[in-house]
Order: sequence, then C-alpha cells, then structure tokens
Amino acid sequence: MSESSAQEKTESASPKRRREARERGQVPRSRDLTTALVMVAGAGLLISHGGDIVTGAQQLMRSSLTIDPAVLTDSGQLPMFLGQTFGKAMHLLMPVFIGLVVMAIVAPMLLGGWNFSAKAFMPDIDRINPLTGLGRIFSINSLIELMKSMLKLIVLGVVAGMAWWSTRSELIGLSSESTNQGLAHAGMLFTHSFAFLCGAMLLIALLDVPYQIWQYEKQLKMTKQELRDEYKESEGRPEVKARVRQIQREMSRRRMMEQVPTADVIVTNPTHYAVALKYTADKTRAPVVVAKGADQIALAIRELGKQNRVPILEAPPLARALYRSTELDQEIPTTLYAAVAQVLSYVYQLRMYRSGPPPVMPDIGDVPGGELDEK
Repeated sequence: MSESSAQEKTESASPKRRREARERGQVPRSRDLTTALVMVAGAGLLISHGGDIVTGAQQLMRSSLTIDPAVLTDSGQLPMFLGQTFGKAMHLLMPVFIGLVVMAIVAPMLLGGWNFSAKAFMPDIDRINPLTGLGRIFSINSLIELMKSMLKLIVLGVVAGMAWWSTRSELIGLSSESTNQGLAHAGMLFTHSFAFLCGAMLLIALLDVPYQIWQYEKQLKMTKQELRDEYKESEGRPEVKARVRQIQREMSRRRMMEQVPTADVIVTNPTHYAVALKYTADKTRAPVVVAKGADQIALAIRELGKQNRVPILEAPPLARALYRSTELDQEIPTTLYAAVAQVLSYVYQLRMYRSGPPPVMPDIGDVPGGELDEK
C-alpha cells in the first residue's frame, strides 16, 4: 500500500523538472487559442482592408478581362502580363497575409511563452516505434482529443447554421441586386457570419486554455520518491550547497536585524564590533544577545539602533568578549554578568533620568575574553 502510494504522482513539479520540460520543448499550448486569435485577426483585417481588397480585385479583374489579344499571342509579353497580374493580387492580399502570419507566430506565445528547443528536433526512437505510436493512438488523451474535435465541429456547425439562418432572406435577395451592390452585401453577410464563428471559437479557446494548463501540470507531477531523489542529487552539487548556505545566511541576518529595535542596549568596540543585548527578567535568567556583527554588519546594527533610539555604549573589551563568547539568541556567560549588569544599570538610569545631573557612564574595565585582536 505504501509502495503504491509512493509511486503516485501527487506532488507538484519542481523548478528543475519544469526547466527540463522546457528544454525538451514541453510547454503548455492551446491550438484552439491560436486558431481563435488568427480568426479574430483575419476578421479585423478583412473589416479594415476589405473595401480596398474588393475595389482592387474589381480593377484587377477588369484589367485582366480587357487584355489586348496581341499579348496572348506574344510569348514574350504573356509571362510578363501574368507576372504583373500576380504581383498586383499579392499586393492586395499582402496586409492580410502578413497580419495572419504575425498572429500565428505571436498567439502560441501567450500560453507558455517563447520557447525554442533543439532537443525537439532531435531523432527519438519512441516517435518511430510502432508500438509506442499505437499506444498514443489508442490512449485516453487521444480519445479526449477526438471528443473535443467532434464537439468543436458540432458547436461551429451549429453557430454557422444559426448565422446562415438569420441572414437567409438577405441571401435570397442578393440575386435582385446589382453586381456591385450584391458583392458589397455578400461581403457584409460573410463578415457577419465569420464574426459569429470567431466568437464561438474564442469561447472554445477560453475553455481549452485552463484545460491545457491543468493537463500540463498533471503531466509534470512527480512522485514523492522522485522529489527525494532530485533533492539528494541537487544537494550533492557544490554550487547548490553554496547557494543554500548564502540564502540561509541572508535569512538569518534579516531576522537578526529585525531584533535590533527591541534591544535594551548596543555595546560597541566602537567600530569593529557591535552586540545588541536584551533582558526580560520574567523570561530569561540573563541578558540575551539578539544581534551581533563585525565591520559592515556592526555599522548596520549601530545605524539601525540610532534610528530606533536604542542606547549605544562604547565598551571595547566587553564588546569583544560578548562577540566571541556568545552566539545569537543565547544568554551571556556568567563571567560577563557583572560587566553587563553595570551597562544595563546605566541604561535604566538613562531611561529614568529627567532632571538633575545625568548618570555617570560606568568604567567596565577588563573583562574575560575582551583582549585586543588583530582588528
């Protein structure tokens, strides 16, 4: 039971698995979204350039039908005439063609982003294996895709039928109109019907996009064992270990700096060391080191203490002793009780001082572990 549950893909994909999937060219894509956006772009381009295309097509047909008979019999002029006619036709359709090509390239990037994978073009034995191919053909995914395609055909067919039915009287009346009026009216009816199809395709795409994202996440899911194996593999890499240690140090430093404003006093070297102490009589037996640092970190502790009006006392021997002997969130050693007691007494007197002579800063003197070092 436990073995089968361990093999179930219940865990979300790790960043490494997602990265490897993208390298293989495996990203979420929705063909329906691409089709819908290309259709909408085509409708917009036809609406904006349709009049120019129809006018140009009429002129092109007129010039083609009024061709000089001499051109047809001249083997040198006929290819030139056909080339010019083809060039004019391409010039008319070029804006629509370019717009559709651009949308066909951009639309897939809206889901999954830009991704070029050389591995996707490399030969894969599984792709040409007949057994694997049969497995793909008769898989559940293939059945679902077949049902989706049939459903899309039904929906689009119904929408097209409704669009045609709503304009049936106008379609019948086209025969009684002049050629120019009939062409313009037919173009309007075509645009109307095509807009209905675009709306239906957009609705299908809005349903397909969440499904494709869900299907993609499902394909990338991992078993608990795969996650454990990947973690072990990653942990063995020196660069990953170094990065983890760096993140841990940054998080620890951030938490430490958050404790500086709550300190009772900051004891300094004055430049090389800074140690922030906090004493809560009902919670700890002795003062606790809530922050400490050397050089730049010591400077940051002092600056943060000034901003939050934490008393700062220069006592080089005591600062060195505290820095060397006590870790973060630990109580000070008994050998430093007397010196720290003098400091806290002075700080409490400062808090109560209102008028009269201010309290005298204590002379800490030498303390165990406070000897000078190379700093």
